[in-house]
Amino acid sequence: MRFFALLTIVITLAAVIFKWRFRIVNTLLAVSFLRQAVVTISMNMPAIREKIMPALFQRQTVK
Repeated sequence: MRFFALLTIVITLAAVIFKWRFRIVNTLLAVSFLRQAVVTISMNMPAIREKIMPALFQRQTVK
């Protein structure tokens, strides 16, 4: 019974976090220290940096 209750709580928590994941992320990233830490950590990851950097400094052509 105890295992079933724990499993139910974990599944419910996972569903709530999944449903409100963007709201949770936006709330966390509203804190400047956390936002700065996330950017610093993500830019230290080569795979992310290689995908983001060319897009940031790409020249836009006017048609």
